[in-house]
Amino acid sequence: MSKKIGVYICSGCGIGDALDMNALAKVATKEYKVPVCKNDAFLCGRDGVEIIKKDIGDEGVNCVVVAGCSGRVNYDVFDFGPSVVVERVNLRERVAWTQEPGDEDTQAMAEDYLRMTLAKFKNLELPEPFIGEDLSKKILVVGGGLTGMTSALEAAKAGYEVLLVEKEDTLGGWLRKSYKIIPLKAPYTEPEDPGLAGRVKEIESNPRIKVYTGATIEKTSGAPGMFDVVIRQAGGTVSERVGAVVLATGAVPYDPARLEHLGYGSSPNVITQAQMEELSSRGQITRPSDGKAVQKVVFVQCAGSRDRDHLPYCSAACCVESIKQALYVKAKNPEASVYVFYKDIRSSGQYEHLYKKAQTEGVIFVKADITGVTDDGGNLTVEAQDLLMGSPTMADEVDLVVLANGMVPTTAIEDPALAEAARAEAEAAPAKEGQEAPPATEASMVIRSNILNLEYRQGPELPSLKYGFPDSHFICFPYETRRTGIYAAGSVRRPMDMAQAVEDAAGAALKAIQCVEMTARGMAVHPRSGDLSYPDFQMSRCTQCKRCTEECPFGAINEDAKANPLPNPTRCRRCGTCMGACPERIISFKNYSVPMIGNMLKAIEVPEEDEEKPRILIFACENDAIPALDMAGINRLKYSKWVRVIPVRCLGSLNLIWVNDAMSRGIDGVLLMGCKHGDDYQCHFMKGSELAGVRLSKVSETLDRLGLESERVTMTEVSIMDYDKIPKIIGDFAEKLDKLGPNPMKGF
Repeated sequence: MSKKIGVYICSGCGIGDALDMNALAKVATKEYKVPVCKNDAFLCGRDGVEIIKKDIGDEGVNCVVVAGCSGRVNYDVFDFGPSVVVERVNLRERVAWTQEPGDEDTQAMAEDYLRMTLAKFKNLELPEPFIGEDLSKKILVVGGGLTGMTSALEAAKAGYEVLLVEKEDTLGGWLRKSYKIIPLKAPYTEPEDPGLAGRVKEIESNPRIKVYTGATIEKTSGAPGMFDVVIRQAGGTVSERVGAVVLATGAVPYDPARLEHLGYGSSPNVITQAQMEELSSRGQITRPSDGKAVQKVVFVQCAGSRDRDHLPYCSAACCVESIKQALYVKAKNPEASVYVFYKDIRSSGQYEHLYKKAQTEGVIFVKADITGVTDDGGNLTVEAQDLLMGSPTMADEVDLVVLANGMVPTTAIEDPALAEAARAEAEAAPAKEGQEAPPATEASMVIRSNILNLEYRQGPELPSLKYGFPDSHFICFPYETRRTGIYAAGSVRRPMDMAQAVEDAAGAALKAIQCVEMTARGMAVHPRSGDLSYPDFQMSRCTQCKRCTEECPFGAINEDAKANPLPNPTRCRRCGTCMGACPERIISFKNYSVPMIGNMLKAIEVPEEDEEKPRILIFACENDAIPALDMAGINRLKYSKWVRVIPVRCLGSLNLIWVNDAMSRGIDGVLLMGCKHGDDYQCHFMKGSELAGVRLSKVSETLDRLGLESERVTMTEVSIMDYDKIPKIIGDFAEKLDKLGPNPMKGF
């Protein structure tokens, strides 16, 4: 790519009042010999944009540097098409709004940021999109319950072909077992008919939907746009190519046999919510022990949910399901006594109306912990501790106890047959030379149900967060699993009620559609949506260390028989974790690489020791740390003038050579700012900040070898809401460096 750079400096929003525009222009024209450099007071306005467009058309500018506001704003304004590279220099939020105007150090900061961006262009190339062969835009929906059927219909209505796979012989899932369902429309006060026949008819009459019932997924290989799926049905197999997958296999009730302390198993009159649906569908509700019509019913909430010995999470749908069933009892026998013993009633959204309807019908709600359920010849006694009154309470002469036994995602079900097969394979495997075959431990035999049977190096199923739900990020990216192009929807993704599942189904279908469309254009999906780059591998220098394949959070790299990496570009989310992992630095993107970032940090002017102007380099994750820094600027929060910030796609892309180069340049300290990580995977690339922390732990030895204190390099976690803490985080680090004194490498 022949580059012609144009630099456009905005003086609006107080930038011109804080900085010397002519001095900035000289950095571009004198130091970097940029042929086109212009100033404007309103660069994002129509006239300012026209200036840039005219130079692109008349002067052949194909690399545009916009020095003004943050790259997180006006990004659509400064989009000049795929043939023009645009780089942003943040002079507003990161300089003019956080530093003293007219100060020489403020000017030095702005000039450094411009130098850093221009230095990046030395190795930057225009990204070339990866377009796979024989791309498909079909959507595969796995699971034919309410969520799966809804997702299939929504995708078909949008004009896409859909394959709907259901393991049972008929569609419907839990709808087939439901007497009625919670209301899905206003006024949200009356249970509704499931309407299953109408839903199935709509599916079967839609020419864009192909249904496989009594079928399972035998194998899923490939990547977005190129998934090859083998479907087993009626003893044979069918191969299909699809572009994206919606996993909608739902959840199953928690095993009630484990709830002996609540009377299940010891009395036939203690039943589950699923059994209550069956009882209600028969007409008059009778107790199982003798067929007597029930006069007194107790519903027990959180039966196994929100319990560290069973399911530690709230199962979300149980409360409204119990309220619905309580209304069954009242509808069939208005004189019946109905009690709901609960920890907290969670009737989210519009279901407060359903809750109030039950109260007006005479359902009694008791906030209590159950201490025992006993059976005396068919009559039950429920003993509890009333949490509001602080005293024991009880309900006797009870005909029926209904346990709200929670839900377990189908991705977390243990399959005994698979466990036995794994045990046999482990025992039959030959021992390594000089070692005995290790015994098959109980822990190694916990095998999850295989639903998609992925042909991925990282395993046959979707990685999950805690509790077995295959989500990837609770906060920012619903539906998006850690396998690109595969989207979870409904109660397999997280506990939810039916109304939420319907919305979830539509959302996942939309994500799948976005995926196939962006893949067809060679673009990345979430969270770097629209990114046209993908990693290049210089295989001649590969040492087969496997770090890229092991550390990729998304399974975007497989291996061949000789442990050479086999990248799958459409699986890649462009985080650069593989780039940071590679000790040989053979992985790079055309617009993001180890040399590019190296050039940026080397462009920083480092004053001599006697000038007493230290330099602090911050590698900041673009997902949370950069927005937090922007928010600090928007709120005019002041922080150290010695700081220079380099945005990185993810701290997982951090290559330790950058730290070494920074120290060698005389930078006094390096601060890494990344997303928080943990059970909720706040890190936008799942484990990038965690990996950066691991890598950083290896820096101490290198610094010691250079004669430097390891405290000069540290890492902190920030979320976007921590913007108000930015001055203190930077200030504390600057104070620490002040005590350590200047970097002894200055001047070398």
